[in-house]
Amino acid sequence: MSSFASLPLLDSLKASLREQELKTLTEVQARSIPKLLAGESVVGVAETGSGKTLSFVLPMLHKIKSLELADDPITVASRPRGLVLVPARELGEQVSKVFKGLTHKTRLRVRTALGGTKKQVARQNVKGGFEILVATPGRLGQLLESKELRLTDVRMLVFDEADQMLDPGFLPAAQKIIGACPKDLQLVMFSATLPKALQKAVEALFPKPPVRVETKGSQRLVPTLQTVNKEVIRGDRWTVLGDVLDADEKTPTILFANTRQQCDKIGTWLEEQGYLFADYRGQMEHKERRDNLARFRSGKVQLLLTTDLGGRGLDIEQVGRVINVHLPQQLDNYLHRAGRTARAGRKGLVVNLVTERDAPILEKVAKIQ
Repeated sequence: MSSFASLPLLDSLKASLREQELKTLTEVQARSIPKLLAGESVVGVAETGSGKTLSFVLPMLHKIKSLELADDPITVASRPRGLVLVPARELGEQVSKVFKGLTHKTRLRVRTALGGTKKQVARQNVKGGFEILVATPGRLGQLLESKELRLTDVRMLVFDEADQMLDPGFLPAAQKIIGACPKDLQLVMFSATLPKALQKAVEALFPKPPVRVETKGSQRLVPTLQTVNKEVIRGDRWTVLGDVLDADEKTPTILFANTRQQCDKIGTWLEEQGYLFADYRGQMEHKERRDNLARFRSGKVQLLLTTDLGGRGLDIEQVGRVINVHLPQQLDNYLHRAGRTARAGRKGLVVNLVTERDAPILEKVAKIQ
């Protein structure tokens, strides 16, 4: 299968796909959607920007709408049939947007319960009847604890960015969520990376061995991505950064650092040099972070300064360049950062500011290029 038209989807979904001019399947979509439509539980590992969200959104909408068409609609309030767990609010908002873009004809109701919003908003969202919930684990746990939400009718549960959520500390919570769902649950996990240390723990959550879908490009950099390493001589990082920024002032760019302190220093230097930028960090008030992201999306500023928080889930089409002002130590973090550009087949550039201390991560990157 190479096109959405070839998939055994409901006509209403196919019509919505045509309206959005979505025609050709990516590798992860071609390999995972038929399995999910057949009711299989799946672990999918595919490179960033490869279309993983649509890989689970379409099967979930198809499955739940098919139940309604078979005279089995939602009849009990606060009992969703589809649940998507995400690690952060921004990703949850993006996933919800993808769902809602495909529900104009199916008329399925998509609600959110996300951290960073007022509890009252989430409580209001899960009242009444609805089919699909997109939630962060913490907010979901609160709703389950207060019994304002029940998972007894969930037919399909998706962990998106699974590697970020399923660390050892979260596994008990994941088991509890799965245990609150019916035993014949269709369990799905998608991620851009899945470290070997997590694989056994993840697969232990499945009642029976899942189908594993791993694309050829997983754990690798996409071929449309160009990488340039710039040596930092005698610790003069600012001269190198200034030269890189001045060489292309118009391309929307994400600047990455490893710590809040590094971001503070970079931000101070950018201000002193007269560069317009927006901050995007976990320690900020959510409204400020959201407003800053909106400024970057709209093109009011061309630079977004962030930590690895910005390496996960952000899907901003116009990002043409990523600059690692400070390189990460872990390859997974590098892959996620690089994945903010060159998405969906587009070209992109990663510029690394390199010191002698960065030799280990550069060796790892060289092996996957």
